[in-house]
Amino acid sequence: MEKTSFLMVGERANVTGSPKFRRLIKEDKFEEALAICRSQVEKGAHIIDVNFDEGMLDGEACMTRFLNLVASEPDICRVPVMIDSSKWSVIEAGLKCVQGKSIVNSISLKGGEDEFRKQAQLCMRYGAAVVVMAFDEKGQADSQEGKVAIAKRSYRILVEEVGMEPSDIIFDLNILTVATGMEEHNNYAVNFIEAVRDVKRECPGANTSGGLSNISFSFRGNNPVREAMHAVFVHHAMAAGLDMAIVNPGLLMEYEDVDPKLKELVEDVILNRKEESTEKLIEFAEKIKSGDVTLGSGTPEQRIHDAMLKGMDTLRYLYERATKEGNPEILEKFLAGGSGAVPEKKKTSEVASKDWRGGSVGERISHALVKGVTTHIEEDTEEARQNFDRPLHVIEGPLMDGMKVVGKLFGEGKMFLPQVVKSARVMKKAVAYLLPFMEEEKKTSKEVSQKTKFLIATVKGDVHDIGKNIVAVVLGCNNYEVIDLGVMVPTEKILEEAKRNKVDIIGLSGLITPSLDEMVHVAKEMQRQNFDCPLLIGGATTSKAHTAVKIAEKYENPIIHVEDASKVVNVVGSLLNTKTKDAYIQEIRQEQKNTRDSYFKRRTTRELLSISDARNNSFKTEWKAIEIATPTFTGTKVFDDTISLSDLEPYIDWSPFFHAWELHGRYPEILEDKVIGKQAKELFSDAKKLLKTIIDEKRFITRAVAGFFPANSKGDDIEVYSDDSRTEVLQVFHTIRQQNKKQGGSPNYALADFIAPVESGRKDYIGGFAVTAGHGVEEFAELFEDKSDDYNSIMAKAIGDRFAEAFAEYMHQYMRKEWGYGKEETFTNAELISEKYRGIRPAPGYPACPDHTEKRTLFDLLSVEKNTGITLTESFAMHPASSVSGLYFSHPNSRYFAVGKIDKSQIEDYANRKKVAVGVIEKWLAPNIDY
Repeated sequence: MEKTSFLMVGERANVTGSPKFRRLIKEDKFEEALAICRSQVEKGAHIIDVNFDEGMLDGEACMTRFLNLVASEPDICRVPVMIDSSKWSVIEAGLKCVQGKSIVNSISLKGGEDEFRKQAQLCMRYGAAVVVMAFDEKGQADSQEGKVAIAKRSYRILVEEVGMEPSDIIFDLNILTVATGMEEHNNYAVNFIEAVRDVKRECPGANTSGGLSNISFSFRGNNPVREAMHAVFVHHAMAAGLDMAIVNPGLLMEYEDVDPKLKELVEDVILNRKEESTEKLIEFAEKIKSGDVTLGSGTPEQRIHDAMLKGMDTLRYLYERATKEGNPEILEKFLAGGSGAVPEKKKTSEVASKDWRGGSVGERISHALVKGVTTHIEEDTEEARQNFDRPLHVIEGPLMDGMKVVGKLFGEGKMFLPQVVKSARVMKKAVAYLLPFMEEEKKTSKEVSQKTKFLIATVKGDVHDIGKNIVAVVLGCNNYEVIDLGVMVPTEKILEEAKRNKVDIIGLSGLITPSLDEMVHVAKEMQRQNFDCPLLIGGATTSKAHTAVKIAEKYENPIIHVEDASKVVNVVGSLLNTKTKDAYIQEIRQEQKNTRDSYFKRRTTRELLSISDARNNSFKTEWKAIEIATPTFTGTKVFDDTISLSDLEPYIDWSPFFHAWELHGRYPEILEDKVIGKQAKELFSDAKKLLKTIIDEKRFITRAVAGFFPANSKGDDIEVYSDDSRTEVLQVFHTIRQQNKKQGGSPNYALADFIAPVESGRKDYIGGFAVTAGHGVEEFAELFEDKSDDYNSIMAKAIGDRFAEAFAEYMHQYMRKEWGYGKEETFTNAELISEKYRGIRPAPGYPACPDHTEKRTLFDLLSVEKNTGITLTESFAMHPASSVSGLYFSHPNSRYFAVGKIDKSQIEDYANRKKVAVGVIEKWLAPNIDY
């Protein structure tokens, strides 16, 4: 890259960092999203960072389309593009269409030197510069020495071995968060600044960079402090030689413009000059937030003018008065806090934690609810009962007042879901204490209290209920009467109970794709039976798009997709509020219409290959040359409670556990997250305690069956043979092929591509497995439910799911060794979770094999019901829920993929191969159908 002054990399064209950009991309408003790039350039960005790393997006397609649009925008394409992705395929898609010199963000030594060289060479081939992260095989460098060592090693490989120009190398030396309260983090800024100085000296010609927003993450929500930290950090880093940073250029203030007092405190933190610098900055930040401190620099007039521009009307008045009278003293007096121009704020404070028992009964109940403390709730509830005429008034009074505080804090992002569920536990215990008094009162009172009724159910054929249970708890906390029908509930029962209970709203939940069709059926029946209540849709496989396209038009009353539990109270409140209801429903309907229009527009422009052309572009293997592993046995092995929970504990991937509680991040980094780290630690501590109880008391029973079978592919089918003579076909797995038109020579995959075809003459094998840790999970959870302890009930089920996934990982490792090629593996648990090993284990119902009915073939092959006790529902969900099943492929180049959209030619071909009616296939593959 050509060297100029300090470069700013615009960060807002990034779906992970900009909610507005993500929304526009998801709504297919790519042209509108260009305006964000244009604005970044106008505000001074020298480079535009573009990122589409989001689970629901096709990163390759989005990157290609967006960069092609950028190329047609002269105001944007005059600056270089930084192609940012964690997926190499997305980066390469961007490289193929970007104009001029681009920058790849990023490569690193994390995957080893061979992969590093390969990616660097590809970048050189495309003429791109590279961002090199300070990561290696051991992980992220946080010390000065570690950063410099990785940079020097990378520099040597890139310059001496690969032949890259030093000016095309940009070292991102990991800007890490300071002022976290942890002593070991205090020197992170200094480590970075000094590492920049060293790298500029040790790696001549190379550039340095970093993601600026990380430095101030501890003060998220306090923009004045964050902006000051950014200005101070950049000032000192630039002096050390920093060449560029990823920033929002419109918010990067000048160092000289930082308030003098704030600047001193920030520099103490950034440069780690004083022991108590973090505490002092936090204290000052709180004063800024509360309005007790007014920031400014320069003359009083300039400071007032700056504040005036931010919309402070009182200051506007004072500024105009001072200008008119030529009396700047009034401004100084105001800034010093002595003018009385603005009435002093009344300050409120909560009862301090250490003496909260000294507060009023209402304060004590509120504290217990917010903090999730059950210790004194019964005695406080009794005291409150003595102060009211009726026990119901305790619920409607202090208990609901406390829950309103919980709801407010939750809505503001100051409380998180695990805390809310703990609050619900306190509420339920208090209500349980009052119930006998309320029952006694009913005998003599004719008054009946009416609450809004919400019916919720997991639809027929689906057994998953963690998310549904969380929604029920959150609604219960907000004084709604929740009628929870449980799991596998048929449409007839849902509607029958809704009528009988005269419910105000119905909520449907589902995890597996067949549940989507069941939800459509419920909506149709509600229309046929003249229901008039809103219908809410939620669950892992549901989406706003599916709700708008497939469900919303089946029922004339409101149908709304609820993304997660944190949103449900606002949705229900908007539907029930007579003042906002009509406008809210109209807004939802317009949004759904836009989604449908966009969907059908995309569908008409989507280009699919015919099934024959897709097969001609299949993944090719040189079968004569490839090594095919031979397993040590064929047939099945049964593991009946022989693998203990303690054996599985080391294989647990904890990240999805936190996701279940709506705490999003990767374990273990989430424990140090500046926003949710504290709550994540508390949740993890509770989980580990319950985990120990589960293991010590053997609460969950593990069972598994796994096997190897001779196999060969025949077209897109995989024939499984009874023995190595390969004369008798035992079962046939039918696979589905991608039909989307690929770019750059990429193949159209089907799982059958990874098994040697019959005509190759090679003997190949396939594996299968079914594992469960679910026997005992529901019973254990019920013990807590009986005590009104939803927190531990949900926790137990979430841990059950983690054990099941850990069991799948454990069993795959065992089977790879039995297959021979995995005998020398030495992977860590993190590497296992990252799937560093050879081979894949796709499951029926998931993207590479979207047909759930193939699960029946697998269960028959392994005699799963007999060997493990796992059963299939009519929608092919596994019961118990904490179970996992799938196939094993050993091909060295096997990979996961998504089948995506398919046309009628493949549907008809697939139905013919399975010997079932086309309509049956259309039902099971509805989400994949493109007609």
